[in-house]
Amino acid sequence: MEKKVVKIKGLEIPVYSLNTVVLGSGAAGLNCAVHLVLNGQKDIAIVTEDLYGGTSRNAGSDKQTYYKLSLSGAAVDSPYEMAKTLFSCGAMHGDIALVEATLSAQEFFHLVQIGVPFPHDQYGGYVGYKTDHDPRQRGTSAGPMTSWHMHERLLKQVKDLGISIFDRYEAVSLFMHKGSVVGFLCLDRERLEEDNYGAALFNCTNLVFATGGPAVLFKASVYPEAQRGSTGLAFEIGAKGRNLSEWQYGLASLKFRWNVSGSYQQVVPTYVSIGKDGGDEKEFLNELFPSVGKLATCIFLKGYQWPFDARRITDYGSSLIDLLVHRENVALGRRVFVDFRRNITGFRFEDLEPEAHEYLKRSGVLFGTPFERLQKMNQPAIQLYADHGIDLGREPLEVAVCAQHNNGGLVGNIWWESNIKHLFPVGEANGSHGVYRPGGSALNAGQVGGYRAAQFIAARYWKGPPSVNSFLRMVKPAIEEKLGIFSDIVEGERVGALAPDKVRSAIQERMTTYAAHIRSPKGVRTALREAYELRNGLKKRLAISSGRELLNALRVIELATTHVVYLEGIRAYLERGGASRGSYICLLYTSPS
Repeated sequence: MEKKVVKIKGLEIPVYSLNTVVLGSGAAGLNCAVHLVLNGQKDIAIVTEDLYGGTSRNAGSDKQTYYKLSLSGAAVDSPYEMAKTLFSCGAMHGDIALVEATLSAQEFFHLVQIGVPFPHDQYGGYVGYKTDHDPRQRGTSAGPMTSWHMHERLLKQVKDLGISIFDRYEAVSLFMHKGSVVGFLCLDRERLEEDNYGAALFNCTNLVFATGGPAVLFKASVYPEAQRGSTGLAFEIGAKGRNLSEWQYGLASLKFRWNVSGSYQQVVPTYVSIGKDGGDEKEFLNELFPSVGKLATCIFLKGYQWPFDARRITDYGSSLIDLLVHRENVALGRRVFVDFRRNITGFRFEDLEPEAHEYLKRSGVLFGTPFERLQKMNQPAIQLYADHGIDLGREPLEVAVCAQHNNGGLVGNIWWESNIKHLFPVGEANGSHGVYRPGGSALNAGQVGGYRAAQFIAARYWKGPPSVNSFLRMVKPAIEEKLGIFSDIVEGERVGALAPDKVRSAIQERMTTYAAHIRSPKGVRTALREAYELRNGLKKRLAISSGRELLNALRVIELATTHVVYLEGIRAYLERGGASRGSYICLLYTSPS
């Protein structure tokens, strides 16, 4: 890596030149960086806005799953069979499915070898279990924080390999020349109030885009608050999206953002709602089910049917609970809580349907309150909330239906290269995951995608970047335009000024109202009209008080682009006759007016 300081519009800006930059520091990006070095490409760096702030480091569930080929005992499996499973989930390319299946064992054992504590039996077999949308038993788990362990061990390997890390550097613009990405502009978050706004340029042959999904698109979200995503930066230079209509939504806690899945539901807690003033508490589900036994079984099934699923609504399916929670929250303006301190009114174990009753019997928990059952079944699940100041034995847990994962994203081929040459979206930023992805398959996809991108770069795109002078000839006009926008936002006076936080809130409200798990053609058209009105001229209307707030302004500009593109993807799907599928339902399709 070489560093040179250049002067643009009278401002001194450092330029870092190197073969590959990994933008983002989640498990997928870290794994790619590791494999780049192991494959011989050492002229690399990681650039990240927060080394410890992404979804990999801060997300999980009661038993966070990693999905891979069956690897123990008498289980019969093959890469082709696993690929068929991934492909059959819909909106998943067969060749990419085969790559993810074929390399799943290799990348799983890479994690094992660097110390991720996946459990094994006395013979060394990594016994699996069945996860959602999984016909076999390919799931495994290192506990509630599997991806945290992955991030921790991969980061140690990155540091052991001596890979350079630019922490607290946030990308604000990508640059393309003749169909290839050639670099990007960052702002150093510690130097925003300097004359050059903390600007730094990266001149690179390859850019691994590992920034995660657009986590701040929705108001109701279980993404870690530190996770944002930067997909709009890629859209702005012409990167194509794939499956942008496909998201995964599910019940999650709000005070501490965490999926309320698995044993949290299998112990059959009580759902209650209260009014805006904190009164009028009621068990709102009871009156809408034919019997307490049916309701209790439905709650139990929500444990391993956690994502909202359009196919599991009729005949009192488990996703009916999500709809009823949403109705309380949105239509009735009430708050919803899961209460582990008491059983559902009228609850009896003998009224549970056989699947639920047998599971709880085998677990030895046909007794007590939901909290007491959870203590025996999964004490770490209780401790997790305790570590974040929530005592499930003393207080109810506020929940809502939240956006959890983007199953779409940017286009990538079987080497994870975008339609923009030398741009490699990996992890959640890559739209390879499919409609009904098996639980835990996203973790495998991120590891495999990082490996494949590294393999291709080391073998085919190994040359160094152009000279700094050549780089500037390609991108200087775009850089000058960006710097002009920065100074205009910081120094300009506004008529009808918009604060960045209000713009972000408006976008999130729009997406949660029109583009979450309940959608309609009319609603999406309304949202798009509002989205374009907001986006057009936004740069000239944003108002901030100092350079310290510049990043907030630039983030909402990127987010405004992102939500327009995602809404267009949803509109296209609906207007071509798309129906309910995956984690959303479509209401009353009508042809566009």
